Amino acid sequence: MEHLSLQLAMIGISGIAAQWVAWRWQLPAIVLLFAVGLIFGPVTGFLNPVEDFDGLYRPLVSLAVAIVLFEGGLTLNFREIRETSMAVRRVIVLGGPLVWLLTALAGHFLAGLSWPTAIVLGAILVVTGPTVIMPLLRQAHLTVRPASILRWEAIINDPIGALFAVAAFETLLVLGGAHEAENLIVRGSVAALFAVVGGIGGGYVLSRLFSRGHAPEYLKAPILLVAVIGMNAASNLILHDSGLLTVTIMGITMANLRLSSITDLRRFKETISTLLVSGLFIILTAALSRDEIARLDWQALFFVLAVLFVVRPLAVFLSTIGTQLSWQERLLVGWIAPRGIVAVAVSGLFGSTLAAYGVEDGRRMIAFTFAVVAATIVLHGFTLGPLARVLGLRAAERPGMLLVGASRFTIGLARRLNALNVPTLVADSNWSRISEARLAEVETWFGEILSESAHHSLNLSRFSYIVAATDNDAYNTLICTDFAPEVGRSAVFQIGATNGNSDRHSVNYTIGGLPLFKPGKTFAELRDHAVDGWIFQATRLTETFDFDAFTSSCPEGTHVLLWVRPSGALVFAAVEGSGSPTTGDTILSFGPRRKDRDQEKIAKATTVDREVRAERARRAADEVKG
Repeated sequence: MEHLSLQLAMIGISGIAAQWVAWRWQLPAIVLLFAVGLIFGPVTGFLNPVEDFDGLYRPLVSLAVAIVLFEGGLTLNFREIRETSMAVRRVIVLGGPLVWLLTALAGHFLAGLSWPTAIVLGAILVVTGPTVIMPLLRQAHLTVRPASILRWEAIINDPIGALFAVAAFETLLVLGGAHEAENLIVRGSVAALFAVVGGIGGGYVLSRLFSRGHAPEYLKAPILLVAVIGMNAASNLILHDSGLLTVTIMGITMANLRLSSITDLRRFKETISTLLVSGLFIILTAALSRDEIARLDWQALFFVLAVLFVVRPLAVFLSTIGTQLSWQERLLVGWIAPRGIVAVAVSGLFGSTLAAYGVEDGRRMIAFTFAVVAATIVLHGFTLGPLARVLGLRAAERPGMLLVGASRFTIGLARRLNALNVPTLVADSNWSRISEARLAEVETWFGEILSESAHHSLNLSRFSYIVAATDNDAYNTLICTDFAPEVGRSAVFQIGATNGNSDRHSVNYTIGGLPLFKPGKTFAELRDHAVDGWIFQATRLTETFDFDAFTSSCPEGTHVLLWVRPSGALVFAAVEGSGSPTTGDTILSFGPRRKDRDQEKIAKATTVDREVRAERARRAADEVKG
């Protein structure tokens, strides 16, 4: 028992540590989790999930996958795919069966697998798991259309691929005389009916239960969790793994019923899914034995290459003919198809069962699935960002900023940021104010930033920072509170007084964003400064003109808002622990205009710095010649 407790603790610690390292250094999290699983399992033997967890292994994996798929369904809103609905339908309805057919052919003729094993393996590899896609999309910052297609396909295809595998497996048993065809048809039809009716009905009942106040807030998340567990179990009693489709449909139903508490429920489920994904990938990878790895040979290599470079691209190209997708989008979607938890879990189940029914190469399917999972995780994980950049499908190459509230202050800030190549957008629901920003040639969005339309029409992944700068302090606080969970508490800022005159008039520290100025400045103060001629200035620090020299040259009252590092990263002065700008950083300040002699001082310092650099370069050249 103590050994099992240690194993569970190490799985949790290693999984979250891998997630943090991936976030900190912008690495694919799934690759790190896969590596940890290999170390825990085949390399060291520290973890053998099948034996260590005994009979709980497969039920717990199935339950965890169901929760992950339900959480993915909660993120799918039909308004999001207005422009890509045809492409999504084609990729799922046409692309899925094409992948199944072509993968089965490759498995039989290239890998030498028997037809029963090849057919089941082809069905399994239809899936492109959300457990892999979602972390990759979070880091890649794709444009709206390819990101939407990949997310919808991953979440919908996971249960469909699992059901394809179940159907193929049950059909093989019927042909082998183990089951009756009538029984399979009846069970399949009842399972499909229950998945659709039960999924939609369950989602509708839960939404009405929550929206009409029949459940307190603190019980909504627990009720939702046990409902997912119950629907998954009930559906699986009819047909194995049909529960995955049921809970996915239930999640999509709730996501489209305009439930006011959906955001809070989604965040709770996202937290659980992150924990489950981290643990599941380690456990499933650790379950791979050395004997199964040893079964991989040159035939497996040819099979993996065919799946990567022929099957998936060809299926996507054929299924998206006649859609509005550009060739760049079709190329990206055709390449990115990492397999994940469902593929591994289902292959382990059916591989062992096929072997038990006398199919000699049944267990080879497990090794082949892991080979495809490993190859797609590594190759797609490390190439998605660079490929999207080459194809021009990244939403933004550098951290962007969303400015809410059009005014002389935000327009001036946006223009200066644009000059520094920082993507910037000014949003406002007042037409006259937004018109001024458009006349200043600043990118704008006209509408309510807190609306559902903004969430679906604006690609918010472009923006790493949000500044709420309207004339209403309470509204600024609301904006920062709403966006903070998505963008990050340290990346939302607002104008306004830092504190109220008393505890009764100051807002709670748990809501709102960081002050853009210290001490805080109100909208009226910033408006008056703009009228008085205050401007934004960008100043690059050099070896001869450091931060102290910059500070001494600034007119009284100048505020340093942020500085841009050579890498393009933004550092806000208001963030605790931000430090001070150094050589090479470009400071963005807001203050009165400098006097002529101050401008001359800065220009002179810049000229001296250039002369020093030129002299060093000449000396280096002379040394090379010498």
